[in-house]
Amino acid sequence: MDDIITINKPSRIQENYSGTQAGATLFRLAPFKICLYHAAMRKVESLPMASFSRIIGQAKAKEMLRRAVTQNRLSHAFLFKGPMGVGKKTLARALAASLNCPQGQTGEPCGLCPSCRKFQAGSHPDFLVIEPEGAAIKIAQIRELKKNLTFPPLEAKIRAVLLCDIHTMRREAANSLLKTLEEPPEQTMLILTADEAGGLLPTILSRCQIVPFFPLPLPEVAKTMAQEAEMSPAEAATLAAMAEGSLGRARLLLDRDLLCLRRQIAESLLSLAPDTPEAFFGLSELAEKAAKLKPDLPELLELLSTWLRDLLIFAHGEPGRIINEDLRSGFAAACRRWSKDQLCRRLILLDKARRQLARNCNPTAVCEVLFFAML
Repeated sequence: MDDIITINKPSRIQENYSGTQAGATLFRLAPFKICLYHAAMRKVESLPMASFSRIIGQAKAKEMLRRAVTQNRLSHAFLFKGPMGVGKKTLARALAASLNCPQGQTGEPCGLCPSCRKFQAGSHPDFLVIEPEGAAIKIAQIRELKKNLTFPPLEAKIRAVLLCDIHTMRREAANSLLKTLEEPPEQTMLILTADEAGGLLPTILSRCQIVPFFPLPLPEVAKTMAQEAEMSPAEAATLAAMAEGSLGRARLLLDRDLLCLRRQIAESLLSLAPDTPEAFFGLSELAEKAAKLKPDLPELLELLSTWLRDLLIFAHGEPGRIINEDLRSGFAAACRRWSKDQLCRRLILLDKARRQLARNCNPTAVCEVLFFAML
């Protein structure tokens, strides 16, 4: 993943909000640095205007935040907690836009004022985003943020800092953040997002107002994907089920063509005979393809796990709970090839491969060993 982009805070703003590839930072540079957007998120072309009404689902979270805005009872720090890809970052952007919009007292940004247009362009100088650098948010990122927060906002009424995926934060970084949560700077709101609350320090949890997020209704995810990708209703329904109610994950699966590679691997494991040249060359080629996914490789392994779980469900005679409907035609052959115990062992192999990837083992080697062991 790319490094944090840092820029110097301008003594005289020379803005050119043209939605350029660098996204948000065409300033004349002056004495000190302010940490802005993470490069992985900053291919900022024109973004849809973030507003509460445009976010799918999450009625409880939207109502909680809308009420806080309209009643001017805002916490200095929020923790948006829930699965990935269900709207946490989008709602954070909508909240920040509402707080700095002249019409935002209603809980909805107008989308027309200069502040809203900067949020839409992804170029607001007082909306700061910190994301994991590699696999985790590191203490150097938190130290840089704390240094930058000693200065007042450039133009916003309330500067918003979005710290994404803080469940990845290392303990020393989390301890460094505690002081800021205990004594937040004036005109600053911190919005933290996390997939799992279990990995967070209790001291961080106690200093934030927790806003729960939930998986989206599968019909809503399917409807959105059918509209965005011009998919058939059946294909969209299958994709929504595989994404487990996560719109972000559904888009990832589609954009990276993970479903197609999952099918190729599943069909090869069923059709190839062990200890043959065809198996060697075929699985080696698939291992290379899988390794090129890099950060998305764990998603592919999770898809293969859902396929194996479907096979176990099919073997137990519960076909109504199948997720991989598009692979159902091969289920009977798979259950003849592998016993239930063998399917369980293959699930263990996938879990072992995920742990190896988390330890930065060579992804090509991990995939080759995995695929040959699963054959």
